[in-house]
Amino acid sequence: MAEMKVIEQRQDGIDIIEMKDQDLTVRVTNLGCHILSVWMKDNKGNIDDVVLGLQNIEDYKEDDKYIGGILGRAANRIKDGKFTLNGQEYHLPVNNGPNHLHGGTEGFDKKVWDYEIRDHKVIFSYLSKDMEEGYPGNLKIHVSYELTGNTFTMVYYGTTDKDTIVNLSNHTYFNLSGGKEKIYDHKLKIKAAQIACVDQDGCTTGEKLFVDGTPFDFRKFHRIGERIDEDHEQLNFAGGYDHAFVFSGQKDQITLFHEETGRKVTVSTNLPTVQLYTSNFLEGGLPGKEGRVNVNRDGVCLETQFMPNAVNLEEKPQVILRKGGSYAVFTAFKFEVQEDD
Repeated sequence: MAEMKVIEQRQDGIDIIEMKDQDLTVRVTNLGCHILSVWMKDNKGNIDDVVLGLQNIEDYKEDDKYIGGILGRAANRIKDGKFTLNGQEYHLPVNNGPNHLHGGTEGFDKKVWDYEIRDHKVIFSYLSKDMEEGYPGNLKIHVSYELTGNTFTMVYYGTTDKDTIVNLSNHTYFNLSGGKEKIYDHKLKIKAAQIACVDQDGCTTGEKLFVDGTPFDFRKFHRIGERIDEDHEQLNFAGGYDHAFVFSGQKDQITLFHEETGRKVTVSTNLPTVQLYTSNFLEGGLPGKEGRVNVNRDGVCLETQFMPNAVNLEEKPQVILRKGGSYAVFTAFKFEVQEDD
């Protein structure tokens, strides 16, 4: 099991926790449950940090790129910042063009969470009060991070005292080269025969597109940069990939591979979609690690979640959490190295 310790405690209540196993070292914080670093070897034994981050821990409070943080109460875009539940219309902050994005003005990624280290896990907890950011219900959320060998697992659990919507995700930007190059040469495979289409504002419309014969077909490995700049309406709307892929598999739905370093990440989840985001709007943010500037296409996000904007699109939205029910989802990231022959 992983060795776990608090390596920094600040007066503002923000702590940094290190989780270390034989193959991986992961650093996280109770500020927004951010994943700060993932250190792993490559096929030559070199160790690099394979996720993007910011120069200073306090910068995550101001970050508008959501680097490494938890997204909630609802990840992704909700059209026009409104939805109807049990006959009542709710209005949410509009913070992304005409839409509500990633929980609003101050989402879960900006909150300082309580936490405890127990059973070789870091368990973060937060109470989102009734009508926080416009969402109904007092929502109790627990997020646990566990490192076992080369697998990092996130488990989200929630209960509410009033019907509400919940759709948590994580916004880590991966770069398996250790930040030495952009993500164009990363190879990606996704078990998905359809994507959810978006409109010109990036919001999911309810239409589906079969990926066959399109730049969205990742059922076999393709380089991310191979077709990202093709003249396709959906790519043009989003400035690249920023779409929900609808899974057709129940396990190991995503594989990200960087051939030169041999690094590979395999993702398994009980969620139905992944938002593939190729950091099309990353530039203009706060300074990155060691002061470097993060720019577009520096990282790739694999945001597992329920269908975006589902509350406005689905007959029986999976994002609705009923009073007396529970929200329980997980996503596991398995980090491996393919040895250099």
